Amino acid sequence: MSATVYFSRTITPEKVLELYKLVDKELPGKVAIKVHSGEKGNQNFLKPDFWRPVIDHVGGTVVECNTAYNGERNTTEKHRRLIEYHGWSKYYPVDLLDAEGPDLELPIPGGKVIRKNFVGKDIVNYDSMLVLSHFKGHPMGGYGGALKQLSIGVASSYGKAYIHGAGVPENIWTADHDSFLESMADAASSVIEYFKGNVIYVNVMKNMSVDCDCCAKAEDPCIADIGILVSTDPIAIDQACIDLVYASTDPGRPHLLERIESRNGVHTIEAAAELGYGSREYTLVEVE
Repeated sequence: MSATVYFSRTITPEKVLELYKLVDKELPGKVAIKVHSGEKGNQNFLKPDFWRPVIDHVGGTVVECNTAYNGERNTTEKHRRLIEYHGWSKYYPVDLLDAEGPDLELPIPGGKVIRKNFVGKDIVNYDSMLVLSHFKGHPMGGYGGALKQLSIGVASSYGKAYIHGAGVPENIWTADHDSFLESMADAASSVIEYFKGNVIYVNVMKNMSVDCDCCAKAEDPCIADIGILVSTDPIAIDQACIDLVYASTDPGRPHLLERIESRNGVHTIEAAAELGYGSREYTLVEVE
């Protein structure tokens, strides 16, 4: 079944909210708003001000999780300090879902590679989720969008190592690559199941480097900004972003595509579609 993806080439905070309102879906109860807090030193992540209209409208709590690698976000103490430094806690209530253990284990009975996912236990305080993603390249996943935010993004520090290691945390950087990509698709399915589908996705194609916002030293953006996309389907919204990159005539397009293709980034989308929680087929509704 084809999904609807709303799209605008105008990239402003106000346009994010406008597209969000076009989605015919209410997020019930307490809303967790998943953002990427940005590694210290990263110049490309989307700042708190950019997301302010939609976050204020939804009225939820900004949530994040600790990382599984060295940096300024791998412990609760450091991550909270960076969240304040980057201005998130200036505007919004912020909840580090895995600030304190033990993690919550989500089952994945139909998983292709992993059969469980580890997320911060504070996720039980929320009834729905708004996933705010900065679409860009990624050193391991090829690209980062909605599926990465649902999987690696929502996973606890231990959960991130578990996904990267395709079920063996000790193999965090050495696991079979496609198994890692499939593990991301598996993990994303467990979060969608947990919220019973009460999730809305926003992908913003701006400041698109080949590197992730988790990189303290990231390459500068290599391709012109493309636009904002909003959908209730995480597979369709990521596929639409990939298609828009291919359709671009910007001279930086080959550099970004090399990153995506060399890491087989589309395989996460393929695996997610096989699991059946969304569609690669979509209708792009362009909004001026």
